[in-house]
Amino acid sequence: MKLGFKLIAEAYGPLEIVEQAVRAEAAGFDFVEVSDHFHPWVSEHEHSGFAFSMLAAIAARTTQLELATGVTCPFIRYHPAVVAQMAATTAILSGGRFTLGVGAGERLNEHVVGAGWPAVATRHEMLREALEIIRLLWAGGYQSYSGKHLQLEDARVFDLPDVLPQIAVAAGGPSAARIAGELGDALFVTEPKGELITAYEKAGGSGPKYAEVPLAWAPSADDAAESARRLFRFGLTGWKVQAELPNPVNFDAATTLVTADHLREQFACGPDVDRHVEVARQFAEAGYDHLALINAGPDMDGFFGFFTDELGPALRSAVPASSSSR
Repeated sequence: MKLGFKLIAEAYGPLEIVEQAVRAEAAGFDFVEVSDHFHPWVSEHEHSGFAFSMLAAIAARTTQLELATGVTCPFIRYHPAVVAQMAATTAILSGGRFTLGVGAGERLNEHVVGAGWPAVATRHEMLREALEIIRLLWAGGYQSYSGKHLQLEDARVFDLPDVLPQIAVAAGGPSAARIAGELGDALFVTEPKGELITAYEKAGGSGPKYAEVPLAWAPSADDAAESARRLFRFGLTGWKVQAELPNPVNFDAATTLVTADHLREQFACGPDVDRHVEVARQFAEAGYDHLALINAGPDMDGFFGFFTDELGPALRSAVPASSSSR
């Protein structure tokens, strides 16, 4: 079992994100993962730094911490050839500590280049083609590709790491989980659904299984729940909504009636270590072995201290170990 920390790039500026990663390593986390967005989700979010610049800075400031995107859409805002190059360079700069997390994206981030927003079935076809292109370029040499949606013409990634990054594919349903099993090295989810692991493994997947665990630490459970409402109420809309709305103002409108009590149903809120372990255990018992903890609370310094002194040791002793690891 590996424990990671979610870097919330929509809620904190790029310099603070890098500092949080440094603190996460010092606090005893095994890895960090950072969202790769162009826009933030809601109006309370006031940031959205470029993920790969932040990862490069984190790589230079840390020594053991593993890094990941959580996640990159590799086929609209970016061409997969550019993603192949970015990921290869990040792997080199981090000394092989980087995992490329990919997914089918959200309109929130991809519509900005004016290329339209395809239906989900089309996006899954595009994701497959993007992964094929990335793998092709990582094989070395000049490569071309002609797909239904994506093209590559006589391209080469010149700087490749000695060990290629693993690719973790995000899945909210069985179709994406099958893509993860067929074309990825790992699975990435946000819900403790064992059926996604089943679909992933039936499609040939055998690698790490990443999951984001929703927590909010504060000395007061009420303060923690209110902070979670401010920062993560968009998460209660579900992926069918999250993938389709174009801007923060739309998510503000969609979440007008979400209360702090609604967030308590999904997030472990407050200082009770047993409640945090209870929420994390759901993911571990479902079979996930790389748990990225979200802190939606208002005090990051307090959370890191809580993790070092209480939560980290409690999780490592309470959640079942897994044979899967990098």
